[in-house]
Amino acid sequence: MKKIFFCFLAGLLVGTHTHAQQTQLADGVKKTQLPVIYLPVNVSVHFISPEAIQYVDISAKAITGDLPLKNVLRIRLNSDTTGEKGAFDDAIVTITGEKFIAQYRVVKADAITTRDAVTDVEILPSMTRPLDISGIGLSENQLRTIALRLATRENSHPVTANKAFGIKGTVNNLYSFGDYLFLDLGYRNKTNLSYAIDEFRFKVDDKKITKASNVQSLEIRPECVLFNTGSFKRNYRNIFVFKKMSFPGNKVLHIELSEKQLSGRVIALALSYQDILDADVVPSN
Repeated sequence: MKKIFFCFLAGLLVGTHTHAQQTQLADGVKKTQLPVIYLPVNVSVHFISPEAIQYVDISAKAITGDLPLKNVLRIRLNSDTTGEKGAFDDAIVTITGEKFIAQYRVVKADAITTRDAVTDVEILPSMTRPLDISGIGLSENQLRTIALRLATRENSHPVTANKAFGIKGTVNNLYSFGDYLFLDLGYRNKTNLSYAIDEFRFKVDDKKITKASNVQSLEIRPECVLFNTGSFKRNYRNIFVFKKMSFPGNKVLHIELSEKQLSGRVIALALSYQDILDADVVPSN
């Protein structure tokens, strides 16, 4: 009887070992290979991202996190870090940007490791893995880099211009890059009254609008705006970035700059679809 039981037990162990060998483990980064961040009590640690943070996951309830800025993640131990809910050995913090994913192993610091703990962590390319997500295109930082380079270029032949209320508005140039359109706008105020910007509006409208016609207006919003300027005294220049657009030849892209009340000066510009088709390619330098 003992011999039979021993044979059964041996067979069970062999079968279990064989099943374990046949189980396929997922490929990826192991927990022990993640960079370690020590999190002291009553100290916040900030993760600085090279681009806007889209998603964050913190695996332990003992750690709270928030986004004080769109590219900064702040984590901190809960005030009650004792007991079942507060206690933890370590946690995984996952940070996802527009084009990358980064993971860190966060360990509660003790009396020794607190001395070497850092309070801010720059997310370097070497600590990230790229995300190839179809349809996202360029990141906001990439768009701003291109726009800033275009803002330093001189433009002697504007695409179109218009004057109203002592203010001249110009479309300095149009640039095309991949799936994006960069719109270089400029305004010059010849009056002694500074201009407080209310809003920019970009709409695709019919070229000719009659009182009896049904107007179909499509408003579009920029993917990125280089400068966040609230007013200007004399000169204003900015780069607006859009996804490439197409519309019929009987329509135009209206650009409308409006002033805050009470004055309410409005300056309008118009671009034809041919103007967009004639956009310059973003120069390499």
